[in-house]
Amino acid sequence: MAPEIHMTGPMCLIENTNRELVANPEALKILSAITQPVVVVAIVGLYRTGKSYLMNKLAGKNKGFSLGSTVKSHTKGIWMWCVPHPKKPEHTLVLLDTEGLGDVKKGDNQNDSWIFALAVLLSSTFVYNSMGTINQQAMDQLYYVTELTHRIRSKSSPNENENEDSADFVSFFPDFVWTLRDFSLDLEADGQPLTPDEYLEYSLKLTQGTSEKDKNFNLPRLCIQKFFPKKKCFVFDLPIHRRKLAQLEKLQDEELDPEFVQQVADFCSYIFSNSKTKTLSGGIKVNGPRLESLVLTYIDAISRGDLPCMENAVLALAQIENSAAVQKAIAHYDQQMGQKVQLPAETLQELLDLHRVSEREATEVFMKNSFKDVDHLFQKKLAAQLDKKRDDFCKQNQEASSDRCSALLQVIFSPLEEEVKAGIYSKPGGYRLFIQKLQDLEKKYYEEPRKGIQAEEILQTYLKSKESVTDAILQTDQILTEKEKEIEVERVKAESAQASAEMVEEMQIKYQQMMEEKEKSYQEHVKQLTEKMERERAQLLEEQEKTLTSKLQEQARVLKERCQGESTQLQNEIQKLQKTLKKKTKRYMSHKLKI
Repeated sequence: MAPEIHMTGPMCLIENTNRELVANPEALKILSAITQPVVVVAIVGLYRTGKSYLMNKLAGKNKGFSLGSTVKSHTKGIWMWCVPHPKKPEHTLVLLDTEGLGDVKKGDNQNDSWIFALAVLLSSTFVYNSMGTINQQAMDQLYYVTELTHRIRSKSSPNENENEDSADFVSFFPDFVWTLRDFSLDLEADGQPLTPDEYLEYSLKLTQGTSEKDKNFNLPRLCIQKFFPKKKCFVFDLPIHRRKLAQLEKLQDEELDPEFVQQVADFCSYIFSNSKTKTLSGGIKVNGPRLESLVLTYIDAISRGDLPCMENAVLALAQIENSAAVQKAIAHYDQQMGQKVQLPAETLQELLDLHRVSEREATEVFMKNSFKDVDHLFQKKLAAQLDKKRDDFCKQNQEASSDRCSALLQVIFSPLEEEVKAGIYSKPGGYRLFIQKLQDLEKKYYEEPRKGIQAEEILQTYLKSKESVTDAILQTDQILTEKEKEIEVERVKAESAQASAEMVEEMQIKYQQMMEEKEKSYQEHVKQLTEKMERERAQLLEEQEKTLTSKLQEQARVLKERCQGESTQLQNEIQKLQKTLKKKTKRYMSHKLKI
């Protein structure tokens, strides 16, 4: 179970000083410690529209994020508050409160646009907070949404002469929630009552016409429709008499308008129940360290004068995580082999079987923790390291076997060597006594357990080193005839030749085992890679289907509003998406066949 994050209050995540956006190291450190998946809710809106009050309520507090317009310059930017998610166990709710947009004292809106874009990029639910009704003035104040395509890229290098369309953004943009504060009108249209969601859809309807005025009217509405397929609207009554609004954070719910209290409760309940875990392209769930990496990548791009790019951010994140995934896999392998292996192993196959099980588990660890491994570079790196680990274990096993066998020979045969030095076998009949004793000791040696793969080679090397001693005892034994001595010499030679032949055969068997193990290792990597590619393909198709569905819904809405020109453009986009989907499927199947 991941440790619970305790933040007693919010902290600045991205500072906005001297028109520069800078990530706060202390806030990043907090994110890096959050191993749980994160649900990220960001809120933006004009100054003094009550954004921070809603965020405090989501944190379960009355105080925290600063209310009002008295925030000093060093507290500008994006503020973060991480709390345990109240409805999703093992998840962390990350609340992002932004400085008020449209402050005339700032002189220009350059940083406002970047803060708006960053809030969109970092969140899984994006809350836009405004005052009163959704009229043209409210739409004009939301012009930041029309700049998103000029502030964000989805691909690192789109095709030449090809503009990124809304489908590229839908796959990773957050859900959209519009909160309308101090709303005093009845929700109705043409005399018919409307729900807040119906009111939002009604307000987003396009006007017919091609004049500049019509285009300006439609542009923000089109952008919201295109970028945010999932939309929600909440309206809030005035919480209390305007004279007491400055004391809002000090007041208890009983002192506020009951209708407002219920509206806030409904808003919080929706956010808690419907806000999704922050997810990147490919179904990658974002945790604290991943969110930290996104913040750094986007801020770095902005500081260089580049556009924040989702694809680049994911690839940068993949580099970090895939490298860590390799280390996790190797650590798992080392742990498993350390627990299971006892050197020397009795046979090479015993060691290789243990390696194969540990290698398979290590590869599973890598597959679970890696993503976007372009050209499988990190998997190849892992495979190379595991091969080296296997070879190192084989070498250690061989050395351990040699050491144990040499030690056993010393213990078992040293008494015989002492007897030879004492001349016990330098007498008539001594040769047969020596051979009998030698055979008894060999039998004792063979009976010793866990000598390992070097048992025979070490023994034969030892016996060969003692051939001169054996021959000397044979030649000095006066009971044996010359003929018997010749026969005995030939017997010893034959046994030595047979032992050498058996050792060569054993080496060939070991070589064959190693070759078979390498093939099994390769097949295991291919198997796990294929399974992962199947999962990624399914995820890709799901994302493409989601985007396609969004486009079809958008087309239906446009057709309904009789905007034929816009409908034709959408039809082209849909056909392009369908072609892309077919190409990706073909490319995937071709790549799979090559494997």
